[in-house]
Amino acid sequence: MGNLEVQPWMRYGHDRLYVRVIGGDNVAWFDRKSGHIEILDAAYRDQVLDALAPYLATPASLTPTELRPTANSPFPAPDDDLALNKPGAQLLLRLEDSPTWFTRLLMRLRGQKDESTSWRKGLSGEETVGAELNRLKARGWMVLHSIPLPSGADLDHLLIGPGGVFCLNTKNFSDARVWVGDDVVKVNGGPGRPYVRKSRLEGHKASTALTRACGFPVSVTPILVFVSPARLDIAPSLHDVRAIKHRELSSFRQQSVVLHPAGIESVYAVARNRRTWLST
Repeated sequence: MGNLEVQPWMRYGHDRLYVRVIGGDNVAWFDRKSGHIEILDAAYRDQVLDALAPYLATPASLTPTELRPTANSPFPAPDDDLALNKPGAQLLLRLEDSPTWFTRLLMRLRGQKDESTSWRKGLSGEETVGAELNRLKARGWMVLHSIPLPSGADLDHLLIGPGGVFCLNTKNFSDARVWVGDDVVKVNGGPGRPYVRKSRLEGHKASTALTRACGFPVSVTPILVFVSPARLDIAPSLHDVRAIKHRELSSFRQQSVVLHPAGIESVYAVARNRRTWLST
């Protein structure tokens, strides 16, 4: 799985050690004040404990029971923990049941619609955006991917950090000309697609669900993220939904602080729980 390295991080009153794959993403962090270990990628659990062992006061700190949810734990059970979701997780489930390549060939010859092609394109887009978002974790941001909703749809990504809470809807229109209006999106001058309205609705749903679960108001900004468009034009009258290219996500490192660490962790703790979204 690759070698891990431990890096100290002291900011906003926190004293933490982040564990990451060398040259890659964070897989865990350890809060030196509280003694809490947060595993971000369960596949690295044992390696994380080995890497952190020299920094912990006693072997008792490493007992597996402390890393499992309990009746009084703020962390959800593994089956309900959305922090384990990879970008495009819902699309991957659909693709598992998609037709074989031979069946897809026959469908094309018969003029039948093959949705798996758009699923693969969507998956590629979500993985691209997911990689950009995961790079923000070292700057105090929390990220969730593919949050399932009761309707069968999902929220592509939820970003929680110093700059606030953002609900991201990914669109993969590589090399296309994209125009974003107040309610619809047009690709290469084609018919309007209701992506802006859907993104606005997703932001409202996310805000409602998180406010209910947190017990305090949580404002969520909806964002349409376009992967590698040739051109992106946005109507100046559009204010409540943001539209950006995926490379612009790196600018979130310099966002003005509107949410402090305690608030970030409170929102993330409830957002990662699948049950938070059951009545969305």
